[in-house]
Amino acid sequence: MEEKKLDINTIIGFVLIFGILIFWFYQNQPTPEELAAEKAKQEQVEAEAQKANPVVQAEKAATAPLNIQDSIAVANYQGSIGAFGFTAPSEGTTVLENELLYLEINNKGGQIMEARMKQFKTYDSVPVYLVKDGNANFELNFSTSDNRVLSTNQLYFVPSLSQNGDNQVLSMKAKVANDKFLEYRYEMKPDEYLVDFSVRSQGLNGVINGTQPISLKWKLKGIRHNKSIQYENRYTRLTYNHEDDKISKLSEGSDDEETEEDVKWLSYRQHFFSSILATKENFTTAELTSKNLVEKEDKAAGFTKEYASVVPLKLAGGELSQNMYWYYGPTDLEVLDQYEDLGLVDSIPFGWGIFGWINRYIFTPFYTFLSSFLPFGIAIVVMTILVRLAMSPVTYKSYLSQAKMKVLKPEITELGEKFKDNAMKKQQETMKLYNKAGVSPMSGCIPAVLQMPIFYALFMFFPTSFALRQKSFLWAEDLSSYDTIAQLPFYIPFYGDHISLFPILASIAIFFYMMMTTGQNMPTQPGMPNMKFIMYLMPFMMLIFFNNYASGLSLYYFVSNLITIGIMLVIKNFIINNEKIHAQIQENKAKPKKESKFQRKMREMMDQAEEQKKIGKR
Repeated sequence: MEEKKLDINTIIGFVLIFGILIFWFYQNQPTPEELAAEKAKQEQVEAEAQKANPVVQAEKAATAPLNIQDSIAVANYQGSIGAFGFTAPSEGTTVLENELLYLEINNKGGQIMEARMKQFKTYDSVPVYLVKDGNANFELNFSTSDNRVLSTNQLYFVPSLSQNGDNQVLSMKAKVANDKFLEYRYEMKPDEYLVDFSVRSQGLNGVINGTQPISLKWKLKGIRHNKSIQYENRYTRLTYNHEDDKISKLSEGSDDEETEEDVKWLSYRQHFFSSILATKENFTTAELTSKNLVEKEDKAAGFTKEYASVVPLKLAGGELSQNMYWYYGPTDLEVLDQYEDLGLVDSIPFGWGIFGWINRYIFTPFYTFLSSFLPFGIAIVVMTILVRLAMSPVTYKSYLSQAKMKVLKPEITELGEKFKDNAMKKQQETMKLYNKAGVSPMSGCIPAVLQMPIFYALFMFFPTSFALRQKSFLWAEDLSSYDTIAQLPFYIPFYGDHISLFPILASIAIFFYMMMTTGQNMPTQPGMPNMKFIMYLMPFMMLIFFNNYASGLSLYYFVSNLITIGIMLVIKNFIINNEKIHAQIQENKAKPKKESKFQRKMREMMDQAEEQKKIGKR
């Protein structure tokens, strides 16, 4: 290796540079006259600063109560103020974060200015933000002892980070003095989306007007996360717990406002993610507002709804103390179920009544189990097969009723011709035939009614199941949203600007299913719907409206109808024997049939009506 040495040219260069620096230094030294002028100017500046210094004013009025305006002036003084111990805050932010959540808290206002989910992305691969770029505001408004109104978002808070075991603790204090302040305290635990949050005051009982409640105001505009803003907005709602754990919601599709009492938590849900403010001691009242920001499908739109809440906070002994929680995270059963004492899981839109119960305790855990070892699309197929097999006895009952009606069809047609000019008599004789044959026309409807809770629960499950979010299957990129095989250059009302394949397949399957069933229904009676019309209407409705729904739901209906068709073919060809059914009906007709009280009463009423009709014709 060649050894590097300094040659004569390098040495000369260094000497010249050093000489130039020395010359420049001495040339820029001030003259004695300039030094004297600078000193006089500095003394004048210091004198003016001393005169305007809020601390000097506070020292002059040390015996007088310090009002909040003086406190703000002192709090904004730059530097450490020795004898008084005031700390002057400044612009800046403080970060709290764990493996799941990133929070950035602003010194001005002490509020969260950014909330980001670390493990999730939007449809276009951008991190999921719930708070960003001023879309949210949290503030306390209160009256001072001299009846002036102040807002905390104009105050500067002094941050102090510490540890409480494994927890990160951030204390934000808007100080009047070391022992007089308003404090926001955030405590973040490892691997949790829930953050403890408390607001308290100390030594401000002479500053805050104790006769007026402090007003907590929380506003947020929901940031778009999905490819269809209309679809996302459908599941974006303000939900709240009040009056002994009653769950209520503001309107889904229009502007709405309510005033409620005894509120436990407020949830600003943004489809799959939620911003929730909960409290240990319920808010006495809450004024709630939801404004819809989506009028039509707009690829450039960035927000779905604008929420606002106004909550009064009570003072105790002239001081404020309110213990709360912030939740920024997924609207996921598995996560929210961890906070059972707060009841946050009830903010998930499972559906109402028995439908929600089926969703929460059957379908969601069952699908979570299947998807833990199966691909997500295959898990839907397996769940569909198992659901249809479980419902196969109901399907059998329904098909058996249809088969009996098919056997009676010739006799019912004959009665129709015989009494075509007397609708009441025709109805009376038809009911007698049903009674003798041991057939109930309602027996085919009851199985369908029994299946309605299952259908509706699944209708709510697929679009809101967090387990399906951004999970792909075949051509569908996201089973919780619609699939797209072609993009249209225009927008069709109710249908959209795209073509989804799963709804097309589901519509074809339901069409063939209805072809199999409508032919066996009872003949069309006056007042009954035209079954052929329904046979075409149902697939068309599914094709139109399901084009914008979750592809997982269309996949379920496609597979479900295929399985149902298969089950009905097995029942028809291998289980039900039409000749045996006909023989059984004839045997039933030959037996004396004892009328129930209801049947006897109905017969008597129809006989009376018929008699009155005859009298009227005379």
